[in-house]
Amino acid sequence: MEKIAYFVDLQPELEDFLSAVVKGFSSSRKSLPPKFFYDAYGSQVFDRICATPEYYVTRTEIGLMKDIGAEIRALAGPQNVVVEYGCGSSLKIHALLEALIDPAEYLAIDISKQHLINTVEEIVADYPDLRVGAICADFSASFDWPPEADQSGSRRLAYFPGSTIGNQMPAEAAQFLISVRRLIGEGGSLLIGVDLKKDIGVLNRAYNDAAGHTADFNLNLLRRINNELGASIDLSSFEHRAYFNAEKSRIEMHLESNIDQTVDIDGRTFSFKSGETIHTENSYKYSLAEFSELAEKCGFKPRKAWTDADDFFSIHYLDAR
Repeated sequence: MEKIAYFVDLQPELEDFLSAVVKGFSSSRKSLPPKFFYDAYGSQVFDRICATPEYYVTRTEIGLMKDIGAEIRALAGPQNVVVEYGCGSSLKIHALLEALIDPAEYLAIDISKQHLINTVEEIVADYPDLRVGAICADFSASFDWPPEADQSGSRRLAYFPGSTIGNQMPAEAAQFLISVRRLIGEGGSLLIGVDLKKDIGVLNRAYNDAAGHTADFNLNLLRRINNELGASIDLSSFEHRAYFNAEKSRIEMHLESNIDQTVDIDGRTFSFKSGETIHTENSYKYSLAEFSELAEKCGFKPRKAWTDADDFFSIHYLDAR
């Protein structure tokens, strides 16, 4: 890490997997936090999902980023401090850095220390003349601009790709936007990916690919419980369920028990009725107008929104008011 300009560790509290499972399975409506999808195997399976013909999100966003690079460059101007929330696809941040005029600094924020280190080391190797720093933090929480980061007054451009904001409940999404607005300050901007409302068939197929990778990704939560917590859940007794909830404008992912059964975990027993589900993820979908309205309520002025030719996905450029 000697070439990284700074590494600020805010020591974010990591939720214990066992505690999360016990809490989620003890609820009247059982659930598991989606962040536990991403162990080593889960991350590999997610990469396979991104390559399926049904899952449009990643390739559509990357293609759109390449198409609008010149427009982003004109809006952002030179010498931005780029602040990436969550270290996602390196293709996306490379597309942004390539589009910008002489960026002043790249600052990555992520809760996973090792993933964060890997990301910033990759950026250092690819952009040896760029000042690169990192903050290990829970980006859903509010924190101050670190003294180690750029203090020159350069404009701050926050970047939040992947429609990750769709995984947040609307109130959580609003709180996140407010915290971003606070961190980037007056004159800052936010470039954010947002998945759009569309034909229900397209949405349902995206989360139920024919190859079964999304099902494997979902069931991996139970595989982790077996491997890490010493349980012996029969994975064949649960089925992947994903569907669009039109009333709440979100894809919901569940694991449905197909029999009456009990599950023993760390000396505790949890009962499942046939047809009972474990709610594992939400992915909210917005219209352009709905997201712009949310952003305005959180202190941003929408400058530009782009969509792909099919209106599947959008990228928004917002200025902090």
